[in-house]
Amino acid sequence: MPYATTPSGVKLSYQVRGHGTPLVLLQGQANDHRWWGSVRDDFGAYRTITLDYRGTGDSDKPDEPYSTRGFARDVLAVLDEIGVERAHVYGTSMGGRVAQWLAADHPGRVGALVLGCSSPGGAHGVERSNEVRRSLAQADRAAAERALLELMYTPAWLAAHPGPFHTIGDPHMPAHARRRHLAASAGHDAWEALPAIAAPTLVVHGTDDIFNPAANAPLLAGRIPGAELRMIDGARHAYFEEFRQVASPLVLEFLSRH
Repeated sequence: MPYATTPSGVKLSYQVRGHGTPLVLLQGQANDHRWWGSVRDDFGAYRTITLDYRGTGDSDKPDEPYSTRGFARDVLAVLDEIGVERAHVYGTSMGGRVAQWLAADHPGRVGALVLGCSSPGGAHGVERSNEVRRSLAQADRAAAERALLELMYTPAWLAAHPGPFHTIGDPHMPAHARRRHLAASAGHDAWEALPAIAAPTLVVHGTDDIFNPAANAPLLAGRIPGAELRMIDGARHAYFEEFRQVASPLVLEFLSRH
């Protein structure tokens, strides 16, 4: 298992597959690289790079503040370890928030940028409703997990796919790391930095996403110079998996132009 080490000594597990132009895939909050397991082969023409965020998977899990900007620096530590100077970046959910900082703070390291089911955060981001929050905060853990699944996927897809699911959190995370991830995502605010993003950018979102409301997509696309916007009709938060036959070709076509 290869690891990169940050300047502060945190060990980060990473995974590299294939050859060609490097493509970093960044998953959602409190998830490890398995988030991408069902669709990674769609990007087989690229050298795909994933990592387990600190707090997840086989990476270290320090009990200290995390941030999306800090996660972006962790990604750079992985790229430095494997000798990649510049890569395309595809971030989904919180991974899209991390990708925003990568592109804004380190423009020379990012080729093309894809932001999936993401948000600018802060006062300008559109937050999920109180009803959604309550459904996820139920004391009955099974009911809360079911509520999360229904935010990620349509009923028809869930009926045909009994799991296991790798998009609803790393089950082995310690409680402190889960809290730290939640705080990092909630504290994200890249609004002022977004106009500085120079990378060609594609914003993708499902029209029926209420977990990270779809209204965030045009906000991002309107804030990033020259960004393209594509909405996937009927998709919820995990559009990239359930609607992979639409989403993956869409992303691949965009990357092929850059």
